[in-house]
Amino acid sequence: MANTLLNVAVPGPDHHRRLISCQDACPVHTDARGYVRAIAEGRFEEAYLIARGPNPFASICGRVCGAPCEAACRRGKMPIVQDDGRFTGPDQPVAIRALKRFACEHAGVDVRPPAEVLDAARGYVPLVSAHVDEMAALLRSLARSRIRPANGERVVIIGSGPAGLSAAHDLALLGLAPVVLEKEPVASGMLWLGVPAYRLPRELIRREVAVVEALGVEIRCGIQVGEDVTLAQLREESAAVLIAVGCKAHRRLGVPGERGPGVYGGVDLLRAVALGETLHMGPRVVVIGGGNVAYDVARTVVRQAAYDAARTAARVAGTREVRLVSLESLEEMPADTLEILEGDEEGIARHNGWGPVEIKRDASGRVCGVRLRRCLRVYDAARRFAPVFDDADVMDLPCDTVLLAAGQAPDVSFLEEGGKDIEQFRPGWPKVDPDTLMTTAPGVFVAGDLAHGTRLLIDAVASGKRAARSIYQVVTGRRLEPEWHEQYVHLEDYQRELGYESVPRVPLRKRSPEERLRAQEVEVELCHSREAAMLEASRCFDCGVTPVFDGTRCILCGGCADVCPTLCLKLVPLSGIAVHAALETVIDERIGPGADLLENSAILKDEDRCIRCALCVERCPVRAIGMERVVYTSRWSQR
Repeated sequence: MANTLLNVAVPGPDHHRRLISCQDACPVHTDARGYVRAIAEGRFEEAYLIARGPNPFASICGRVCGAPCEAACRRGKMPIVQDDGRFTGPDQPVAIRALKRFACEHAGVDVRPPAEVLDAARGYVPLVSAHVDEMAALLRSLARSRIRPANGERVVIIGSGPAGLSAAHDLALLGLAPVVLEKEPVASGMLWLGVPAYRLPRELIRREVAVVEALGVEIRCGIQVGEDVTLAQLREESAAVLIAVGCKAHRRLGVPGERGPGVYGGVDLLRAVALGETLHMGPRVVVIGGGNVAYDVARTVVRQAAYDAARTAARVAGTREVRLVSLESLEEMPADTLEILEGDEEGIARHNGWGPVEIKRDASGRVCGVRLRRCLRVYDAARRFAPVFDDADVMDLPCDTVLLAAGQAPDVSFLEEGGKDIEQFRPGWPKVDPDTLMTTAPGVFVAGDLAHGTRLLIDAVASGKRAARSIYQVVTGRRLEPEWHEQYVHLEDYQRELGYESVPRVPLRKRSPEERLRAQEVEVELCHSREAAMLEASRCFDCGVTPVFDGTRCILCGGCADVCPTLCLKLVPLSGIAVHAALETVIDERIGPGADLLENSAILKDEDRCIRCALCVERCPVRAIGMERVVYTSRWSQR
């Protein structure tokens, strides 16, 4: 075998970006690897700026993000290598969300005023571990006249949730004048009204909203479109309108007894507690639903019960028993595993595999129980929602109050006046262009849950930012385009932390059930210490780094494959590889046309198994292997 190819699987233009799976999975493409490695090396200020760059709600996401980055983390898919050479596992992903919280609490909006946050982002210059620093890039592009800002045109945003405020944030940067209308008495939408205080401190929400306001965004609370002002008026007075009202109405079950006193939407309960309003409930509460919102509701009721018992008040007087009924089995429940475990710790009784048939009422019309039937299957073979029930297996669950948390729906009744030209693909859901987020009405856009259905907080942020770019284009007639720059930096003295490949996930500290049930505001999770954060961050495989092979120097000794701890390298003859057109072009370039495939070889590398340990670099006797970091930076231009 006379030669070695550098790349057998020929990468496309996004090949390396997809290898950084955490960033690829994030809807706003946050360089999670970048801030995690910055934490591992003690560069906390840079870690915060990396996290903040594309995400105006980095501090909030550090506590309540659904963390699709963690689901995609390669560490969580890697078998664990035991001391005796056996493979077990898979390992657990890096705690990316918790590390974002650490960065924000040590250097971010948690510890500095809004003006300082913005100044830091404006002045930030990426180091060698550069990343897609979207906010800083946008600010620099504006300062260098690569982007011509708008002329202060007024844009009205209906709804101050994460989608609406993210759009307002970017619109303000782009020179427009966003005015956010919120019908509730506080800004931030479901962040305040739907996420319990034990998960998300209210002071943190205020700080993040203050950063958006510091950009010049005007937020008006207590304004209900359709009553205080019509959509027709807003369209007439504005260059564009963005509807970002979310899905705040609970979805009804359609069972007998559902309408009447004692039955509330789960989101209504969360709103009432968040605003300090009274919601009368009895001592036995049943929550219908198996997702995170259902657990937010159930855990909030448990806390309110403990709070009221301690102060002998009557807001939810005597509430002691909270039961959660879910169609899904324990394994199928859509709620996060941590929510389920913590709910069990706090005394929430689960009833898995049951569906409501009827909400029973006594002669006076008060709720006295819920009739349930056994659910045999929730999804069909194609994973579509198609529950099958056993009508003969029925159970009555006594209760005084029922809280519905089995899905949410939007309320867009304000479209009746001024929105007749907005087509709806089904009642309550406007028809939206998936790329521009514009409705069928000129100058009217939609973002967040109303555009794509209920998803994660970070999906709403991404949707708001995309809507902002579309609005800028429609208002100014100029299209914004990001320019990506890919660079490769040779790492001469690349080293990893000692034993990083065997470090187990560092558990988050959390309060005991007795402590956290004292009040709604007592946080369950606690931030990592400096030492714990750096240790957890050291577990990152740093997927932006990769070994690079120089075929002209390779002597085919096979030492790199022999020393690889995860067996991710394999030396094979080219004749054993299916040659496609792109690979044939590479062969012609490297070893000439008509090469004998039997006499030439290739190194196959399994990217999913590579842990970037650099043992292959150390083992190579002819220095044919080096470690390189792929670096992405961006800047904005327009045409």
